[in-house]
Amino acid sequence: MSPSQWNRPHIIQWSQRLLDSYCLWTGRELIERTGDTTQHARVLFEASFVVVSHGVEPDPILNYGNQTALDLWELPWDQFITTPSRLTAGPDDWAERGRMLEQARVNGYFDGYRGVRISSTGRRFLVEQALIWTVIDLAGRPIGQAATFSHWSRIK
Repeated sequence: MSPSQWNRPHIIQWSQRLLDSYCLWTGRELIERTGDTTQHARVLFEASFVVVSHGVEPDPILNYGNQTALDLWELPWDQFITTPSRLTAGPDDWAERGRMLEQARVNGYFDGYRGVRISSTGRRFLVEQALIWTVIDLAGRPIGQAATFSHWSRIK
């Protein structure tokens, strides 16, 4: 994603929803929040760990991926944000992924997820110690789910 894309008002606003919701559910900050919301959006996008999210559609579509996520899934921004979230995992992993997302929906977040994901080119990687959380709007309504992790390894 070019700087002009992460700097778009709706991405800055979504980044704040990601950060605020993460803090609400976990009691921790995902990034150090110094400066303004534009700076927060930039730091989140440039973070060395993965941050991804999807909306609340019946078949949720990815709506955010930081640069680390884009690199890991081997997709440009415009293609990433039109991808059904379920396609980040292989069909064999959809049931477990669904159970984990449901736990995060019910409890606000789920910590310690481990699972196999697949990039756009078919490369498989094992995600470990992922945290999934429900993203809410200012009124407390669910508007998506997000995940973050910093531990993954390629599967040959």
